[in-house]
Amino acid sequence: MTQQDIRPSAQPPAPVALAAVEPGPARRPLISYVLPVYNERDGIAAFHTELTAALAGRPDLDAELVYVNDGSTDGSLAILKDLAERDPRVRVVDLARNFGHQLAITAGLDLAGGDAVIVMDTDLQDPPRVSLELVDAWREGADIVHARRRTRQDSAFKRATAHLYYRLLRTSTDVDIPLDTGDFRLLDRKVAAELCRYRERSRFVRGIVASMGFRQREVVFDRDERFAGETKYPLRKMARLAVDGVTSFSTTPLKMITRLGFVVLAFSLLGIVYALAMKFFRPDITVSGWTMLMCVVLFLGGTQMLSLGVIGAYIGRIYSEAQGRPLYLVREVIGGDDDRR
Repeated sequence: MTQQDIRPSAQPPAPVALAAVEPGPARRPLISYVLPVYNERDGIAAFHTELTAALAGRPDLDAELVYVNDGSTDGSLAILKDLAERDPRVRVVDLARNFGHQLAITAGLDLAGGDAVIVMDTDLQDPPRVSLELVDAWREGADIVHARRRTRQDSAFKRATAHLYYRLLRTSTDVDIPLDTGDFRLLDRKVAAELCRYRERSRFVRGIVASMGFRQREVVFDRDERFAGETKYPLRKMARLAVDGVTSFSTTPLKMITRLGFVVLAFSLLGIVYALAMKFFRPDITVSGWTMLMCVVLFLGGTQMLSLGVIGAYIGRIYSEAQGRPLYLVREVIGGDDDRR
């Protein structure tokens, strides 16, 4: 009996007609707004109104508004809860206490799920309409879009110190930090995901973003006056942020200590030469060297204290990082999808 051949026939199968598939509507990009709030009771409603009005003119975009309550004590949380009840796009992240502006931004970034993330303050100094210009630059191919201040309605002292600080920071670090920019910027989803991997405590977000690379662009705008209330960055907090920026991206202060040591050594050698010369050539007035002695002692003492302070700043950062504590604690998340809490 001949074994039956079970191999498939060599003849090609008959073509199968496929039904035409109608292209569906393109998905609109989701833009997440990360909005840190600290004692902004008098301005939150006005900011939200202006932001929603700007978004209403862009039906091609979807948005989620992530308000981060950074331990406000003036009733801001109640206003944010009311916004979450009335606007389904609003999510409120209520931190357990005040952790600071940079960590509030971090908390918002950790929860934002949009295709792009925009970070901005809620005091209306950063106009919401400008955020849409950032979106346009992103859709043209940029991964990071910085909002650069062309003019700003601040005091002359604050304008001068900010101008000087950013230029000194740029010259003392290897990171090309954009001039005259704050934390108002847009991040592509992949950039935001990478940024969330940076977990140092003494954070300088604008420096971290600038150091990440990717395709970066700038959008120039005129910064408005604060809508209500007082600035949440007084001189003390500004100085702390400045120190974080320098110590996060530069070892220049440590190098300056070495240079200062050489300068002090040079002056000390000159003082020794002077003292010996007076000893041999003017022995009659050598007793009067008390003034020079006091100047040298005070100068050396001040230099040593300054050096210890700079070294202490770096050691303090090492200590904080070694503790490994959480960057922030969330009391509750209000609104949005509960599965993402």
